[in-house]
Amino acid sequence: ITRLVESGGGSAQAGGSLRLSCEGSSEAYDKYCVGWVRQAPGKAREAVAVVDRDGSINYADSVKGRFTISRDNVKETVDLQMNSLKPEDSGTYYCAAVIGGAGYNCWRGGARGMDYWGKGTLVTVSS
Repeated sequence: ITRLVESGGGSAQAGGSLRLSCEGSSEAYDKYCVGWVRQAPGKAREAVAVVDRDGSINYADSVKGRFTISRDNVKETVDLQMNSLKPEDSGTYYCAAVIGGAGYNCWRGGARGMDYWGKGTLVTVSS
């Protein structure tokens, strides 16, 4: 992957929604695990949602039932629909990717397991 570019960040009220999009550039995008990692001020990066190359999806417990990740290998995009937002969802959201071996669950590596990163997009949720 030579590029990951995020868009769609911004501000929302608690209970509201935002949609993040990430466009990648790669000759073999379908061989990568892609996902979203966030970082709140003063905190470590945490994986939010990851889609493996076989389509398997994992979410952080804190976002299950509220966030939905989806990928399009033709368009080389990965989106994150965020509903029922909470103030604790605030932070910088990074699109991230790592080569995924067949059958490998990339969620195991967490945020540290990602090798490719976008520049990030800021999400602010007010109460």
